[in-house]
Formats: sequence, C-alpha cells, structure tokens
Amino acid sequence: MGMQAGGGGGLQSEINVTPMVDIMLVLLIIFMVVTPFLQQGITVPIPRDLRNPDEDQAINKETSVIVSVVCRPPDAPQCTPESTEVYLGKKKVNLDDLKSQVEKALANKKEEEKIVYIKSGVNVNYGEVVKVINAVREKGIDKIGLVADKKKKGAAT
Repeated sequence: MGMQAGGGGGLQSEINVTPMVDIMLVLLIIFMVVTPFLQQGITVPIPRDLRNPDEDQAINKETSVIVSVVCRPPDAPQCTPESTEVYLGKKKVNLDDLKSQVEKALANKKEEEKIVYIKSGVNVNYGEVVKVINAVREKGIDKIGLVADKKKKGAAT
C-alpha cells in the first residue's frame, strides 16, 4: 500500500517523524509567545528574604493607638462575626464607636505619629479585620500598621 519510489523497494514500515517534529516546534513557539499574555493583574515582586523586618519601637509606647481584634472564647476553632470583639487599647468598643475613639486618640498627635496598629488573633476571620481597617480608614487615617509576632529562629515555615 506504500508508494514505491524507483525500483526494488518494498513497503516502508518506518514512521516519518519529521512532520510531527515540525508541528511540535510550531506549537512550542505559539505557547511561548502566548503564555506571558495569560498572566492577569500586575507583576508583583515576591519577597525572597525570610528575615523579620525591624520592629517599630512606637508599638511599645504607652501613647500608641493599638486596635485588637480577638475571638471569644480564644480557643474557638472557628470565629464567627458574633464572637469577634474589638478593643482599643484595653477598652472594649464596638465597631461604630471605634471610629470616634480612634479619632479622639489621634487628635493631639503630630502628623508623623498618627499611626494605628491593628493586632488580630489567628482564628479571627479575615473579613472582620478588613471591617476594622475600613472603619479606621473612614476617619482619614492612612498609616495603619499590622502587628505580628516575630518569627522564631529555627521555626518551621
């Protein structure tokens, strides 16, 4: 069934791979050109150094404004919005009062000292922390610090 070229051949039983290699190379080039366009959003350089940043010494001052978002009871595996509590310093406040309390706390501070630090428990829902951040930002406060524990040396990542 094969075509004979010239005289005394027979059937050719080898696969001709040259067309298949040509097609694969064309597909490879197409994928290499198209792949960068598939990335959505903007390119963000990811930090590669796992060292901790220097601690902001202003957190330790008595006059610093610290908002804590905690779950009650603290050992609850899942924190619901109903069990989330917000504290300004050591005083429990609700989210509506937080706006005015933060504004009062920052009223007589210099512009470079107007920073609000937000601490959150590990089992608090991300949405609840975002609500607190939005409540603080509604008062025009742009300097917000998120507080975390330092990574221990030799701890697993």
